[in-house]
Amino acid sequence: MHETTALTRRINWNEQGLVPAIAQDWRSGEVLMLAWMNEQALALTIEEGRAVYWSRSRAKLWRKGERSGHVQRLHELRIDCDADTVLLRVEQVGGIACHTGRRSCFFLQLEDGDWRTTDAVLKAPEAIYGKTP
Repeated sequence: MHETTALTRRINWNEQGLVPAIAQDWRSGEVLMLAWMNEQALALTIEEGRAVYWSRSRAKLWRKGERSGHVQRLHELRIDCDADTVLLRVEQVGGIACHTGRRSCFFLQLEDGDWRTTDAVLKAPEAIYGKTP
């Protein structure tokens, strides 16, 4: 049995064969994003030492940074007590995790009954992707 297959079997996959994956900065602990993984994405993440996710909208594997260059280098991989969530502690290359050009996807904060943008765009999405993603 391949080693990564044994590791991925420990995961409690949902009905679609997916598990939520939280990417966290390995130094600061800042939560950068949440994505989804299937068994192949998790196995490739382990093998390649970089974040590979499953894109639900495109129904295909997605190597973080394949278009933007904002790769997530894996430093540590954890699962929670129920084995139904994966935590990737990563180095975010280029300092941008969000397709909006921000450091983190969690840039909206509830304040006084409304959502307020807390983080500035570091690089325009058009400059990253060539068009609005």
